[in-house]
Amino acid sequence: MATKIDIFFFASVLCCALCQCTQQDDQKKTERYIIESERQWAESVASGDSGPVERILADDFVGVDPQGHMYDKAKMISDTHNAPQIFISNRLNEVKVRFYGDTAIVQGNESWERRVAALCGPIRGSVAVADGRL
Repeated sequence: MATKIDIFFFASVLCCALCQCTQQDDQKKTERYIIESERQWAESVASGDSGPVERILADDFVGVDPQGHMYDKAKMISDTHNAPQIFISNRLNEVKVRFYGDTAIVQGNESWERRVAALCGPIRGSVAVADGRL
């Protein structure tokens, strides 16, 4: 009887350990996907390619721009098509992904270069999002 209990206990501990490893592997894979998706989204601003935006954003997505105005997925797709008229480049600098259960919280910043009238030359800047504030 003690042998059966020992085997059951060992099997249970082994299963929990393997499940934990699998969860950590899944989170690392998810983290890589999120970071790559954020990079593609940032670069789409300069390229006008709305593919990453269409793939990444949920149909019920709601975002808030730097002026505090809300926008949806359709507006983001439309703005992405027109963005190369405004932006020369946009690049993701860094991203921090934290997991809380099956939810990921992502914070990061990006740098951009905007087009302006030919006499003024390019404008460079960056934006950082932390705790939901710019």
